Amino acid sequence: MSLSIFDADSHVMETEDWLPSFAEPGVRERLGTLGLDKAGGRAKELMDSLPGVWAGQRDEEIGPDVISGPKGWLAPGALDAAVRSRVLDALGISAQLVFPTFSLTHFSSSKDLDVLYGGTRALNRAMAAFCEPDPRLKAVGFLPLADPGLAVKALDEAIELGVAAVWLPSEAPGDFSPAHIDLDPVWARLAEAGIPFVLHVGGGKLLPRAFHNNGLPRPTDWLGGGENLRAKDFPVVHHSPERFLACLVLDGVFERHPSLRGGAIELGASWVPSFLRNIDHACKNFSKFEPLLAGLSLKPSEYVRRQLKFTPFAFEDTTWLIEQAGPELFMFSTDYPHPEGGRHPFEIFGGALSGFPEEVQQRFFWGNGAELLGIG
Repeated sequence: MSLSIFDADSHVMETEDWLPSFAEPGVRERLGTLGLDKAGGRAKELMDSLPGVWAGQRDEEIGPDVISGPKGWLAPGALDAAVRSRVLDALGISAQLVFPTFSLTHFSSSKDLDVLYGGTRALNRAMAAFCEPDPRLKAVGFLPLADPGLAVKALDEAIELGVAAVWLPSEAPGDFSPAHIDLDPVWARLAEAGIPFVLHVGGGKLLPRAFHNNGLPRPTDWLGGGENLRAKDFPVVHHSPERFLACLVLDGVFERHPSLRGGAIELGASWVPSFLRNIDHACKNFSKFEPLLAGLSLKPSEYVRRQLKFTPFAFEDTTWLIEQAGPELFMFSTDYPHPEGGRHPFEIFGGALSGFPEEVQQRFFWGNGAELLGIG
């Protein structure tokens, strides 16, 4: 059986000057640094070697074992779209969502709206430019919701650039909910344009730092630090996005915008079956006191099934997830070239799906992702 492949998660690996080169004068000099100190001790050492490494990759043969090879900046196509296209050829990937990795550190924590939205515009230009040469590369833009009016303007510009999806931070955008009625124009514009929103690890708070302070040395990742998940992060990585999505469902955003689509990417999926049950329990038990819930035309879990998708990690039990929650919710992803995707995602997910009918396998590897983006 030959399967079409939709890869719902991949990344560029930025250098210090990449995003600033797309920023407008007046914003460029106000951007922060790339934040490589968070990437670990080896990251800065790697930077000096990259020009030679990347130049050599342009002439190297790339085969299907590329997924099990070097990760991060050393992976082929880390920031070279022409080489990334050859990676897609080697892996048989027909469409691949492409996220940034570190670029948000330049601007996303700024309280200055000019910097926040100026950095957003620069990142959306950069992602669109990287993906433009190959229609299989699907640019993921970024959209902070801190100012509803500026968010709509930035969204219109991102859509004009041709982004395939927009990454939203999963924390509350201020002292108001992402389901606040002032943000309805954002949801309406996304629905009208057929552009999904996506949530992603790094877009919300993980385990608070205090819980890592156990009096023992903190374990490091492959770079000696980094944004990569650790054991205690994994069980709580979904907390912020789960809150976000629960608010959208229970406050009627999906009711008001039935064609709006969204995805939770690189946030695990073992929480999804309980999420479906919990939002249904919430609606059933509180609708008598909350008129908005009583006005929903569907069960909350039915909005999720209709409008949301999720990516499991390769180490999760994808067989169990499909058995518990159904085949329409989950998508394949490699997380290329990040290490969290593992070195054998095709084999692991293929094994997990092997006992299901061909239709279910095709949904997981292609159909659900294509449905998210509205592509054939």
